[in-house]
Amino acid sequence: MAGELIKVLLVEDNPGDVFLLQELLKEVNTAKVALRPVERLSEALHLLVHDNFDVILLDLSLPDSQGIGTFLSATRQAKATPIIVLTGLDDETLALRAMQEGAQDYLVKGQVTGDLLVRSMRYAIERQRIEDALRQSEERFRVALKNSPIFVFNQDRDLRYTWVYNSISGWTTEDMLGKHDSELIPAEDAQNLTKIKNSVLSTGIGTRAEVSLNTPQGIRYYDLTVEPLRNESQDIEGITCASIDISDRKQAEKKIREQAALLDITTDAICVRDLENTILFWNKGAENLYGWPAQEAWGKNASELLFNEPCPESEAAWLNVISKGNWQGELTKLTKTGKEVLVASRWSLVCDSQGRPQSILTVDTDITDKKRLESQLFRAQRMESIGTLASGIAHDLNNILTPILAGAQLLPLKFPDADERTQHLLEILEINAKRGADLVKQVLSFARGVEGQRINLQPRHLIVEVAKILKETLPKSIEVRLDLSHDLWMVSGDSTQLHQVLMNLCVNARDAMPDGGSLTITTENLWIDANYVQMNLDAKVGPYIVISVCDTGIGVPEEILDRIFEPFFTTKAVGQGTGLGLSTVLGIVKSHGGFVSVQSQVGNGTCFRVYLPAVGETETLSKTEILPQTGHGELVLIVDDEPSIQEITRTSLETHHYKTLIASDGIEAIAQYAKHADKISVVLMDIMLPSLDGLTAIRTLQKINPQVKIIATSGLMSKTKLGEIMKTGVNKFLSKPYTVNELLLRLQEIFHEGG
Repeated sequence: MAGELIKVLLVEDNPGDVFLLQELLKEVNTAKVALRPVERLSEALHLLVHDNFDVILLDLSLPDSQGIGTFLSATRQAKATPIIVLTGLDDETLALRAMQEGAQDYLVKGQVTGDLLVRSMRYAIERQRIEDALRQSEERFRVALKNSPIFVFNQDRDLRYTWVYNSISGWTTEDMLGKHDSELIPAEDAQNLTKIKNSVLSTGIGTRAEVSLNTPQGIRYYDLTVEPLRNESQDIEGITCASIDISDRKQAEKKIREQAALLDITTDAICVRDLENTILFWNKGAENLYGWPAQEAWGKNASELLFNEPCPESEAAWLNVISKGNWQGELTKLTKTGKEVLVASRWSLVCDSQGRPQSILTVDTDITDKKRLESQLFRAQRMESIGTLASGIAHDLNNILTPILAGAQLLPLKFPDADERTQHLLEILEINAKRGADLVKQVLSFARGVEGQRINLQPRHLIVEVAKILKETLPKSIEVRLDLSHDLWMVSGDSTQLHQVLMNLCVNARDAMPDGGSLTITTENLWIDANYVQMNLDAKVGPYIVISVCDTGIGVPEEILDRIFEPFFTTKAVGQGTGLGLSTVLGIVKSHGGFVSVQSQVGNGTCFRVYLPAVGETETLSKTEILPQTGHGELVLIVDDEPSIQEITRTSLETHHYKTLIASDGIEAIAQYAKHADKISVVLMDIMLPSLDGLTAIRTLQKINPQVKIIATSGLMSKTKLGEIMKTGVNKFLSKPYTVNELLLRLQEIFHEGG
């Protein structure tokens, strides 16, 4: 404050002392002092009402006031103005008392110099400023504490309360002062608090913890900060603590956890995104469906996580939910492994209490399998409609062809002397009429199954007969192989029709191998269980025999695989096929109560499987001929690129007390095995995989662990062809589709062999 003007009120009735002080101030060149002298206290008090001064020089002996009362009267009026008391040599005791009452300083008349006077005034003014600032700070702190949930207290080294502000719930400050925690709260709570506080006393390091206390108002939760309290020598003389009641937050967190637990129970994928499309919430259902753990999904952009490229349907849904508040429809999204899943998606706009859009809630239901089954149903309905149409057309064609065929057979008898050319034309007419009649029969076979006489027969004998014909008629470049079960169950059927089924499939196989290859016919007994029925609408729980006709030919493109059973649909050149072969196969097999499945891959051949219901004594056909044992927590790595097979296999194994991991291709299988090699007991490996095929993946796993146990699966490969793969060290083979019992038995065999 050097250079500033100091306004001074001098209250002194002795003119000599006033003159002396004025002269002393003139001696100090650096001081700018405006001195206003008055002789009486009443005059001073009157001036203080209308004017402000930086400091008051006050003589305690005045004409209208004497002693300490003078100071007290001046203090009440001056309020925040600092007062320096002027006293004589014999009045220092009185001056000291004034200091105790709040005077900033005192000066002894006759011993004052100019410099001392100025320094004293400046000191008094500065000290007053500091005290004012401190009072203001304390007042702000007091108001802040009063209006805050913070509970502040000090405790000595014995942990007894020495100062309390905003006492804890249910107690007053008086209740707490001088007491220990054990006198206020239950023993367990007190021990917990004492442990925390003693740690600060012993280490000198502050700490923060959340504690629960049983108070008169019930259980309350506090965020507690504890710091050491030190004296001027920096010795720890106790602790100082600040505590915030967080009970409401804890209750809210508990409610949120309970709600989150309910959301995690549902199998639907539930996601909450902000308006920037950032994921805020991701439940267990979303983890299971999309493969992303919640910790990895939080904070990510939902579109980048679930779509490879911009999705017009998703963008349209976003605009719809923003404008209308909700949207629902079907979307194709990607899992963590890159697999596509079809979901029924429902979006809702979430707003705050003022109605402002805040986030978007999305609920996704996996309908991939449902759509696949619907596709099977629509295909069956389409085939049924085509069959009805074909039946009507065949009936009319039959009526047209009957007189033509009869006429073609009568004309040679009517004209026995016709020339050679005419006879040749009549032969062509009869031959083509017969071809037309045969074509009608094939159409009727597809449409109605052509019910014939059914007997119990052994399919193995029928297949052997067909194989003899094939070996004599097929090109030498095609090798015919048989792998027939010796204990094959019997079926009820028409041998002629079943013979036609086999021949049609084998002829198709021949046409698919123009440059040669191998044609393999295998048979096996199969008990179809409920899991299998979920994958095929035509199947029923019970015993079946399966006849597989597999070739190594050119394969069928995926885009036409669903149409190959339609009548008149053919990929052959004009004049080389009617397109009725496979439709006839389907009609005959359905009339026998069975169904047909096909797997194919371009360049790797095709495999048709004919499923026919088995007959005989039910005891001999029981699926429990060998009772599979349940697992004991063994971990199985399931490697398959079909989500439906992944899910059904996982469910089946976990139901029978196995644990599972999922991989969708060879690369992911290797990564999973490398991470969990010490825990994985068996690898269930599909041979036909994207990115990295099963055979290469198997060899890599064997390099990681030569003792790895592997069950190979395939829906395309015959057991004979699998021989070279089995030589690589694969333990077992499982033909797709497989039942739960088959899978469990293979696992049981592996553990038995290893045990």
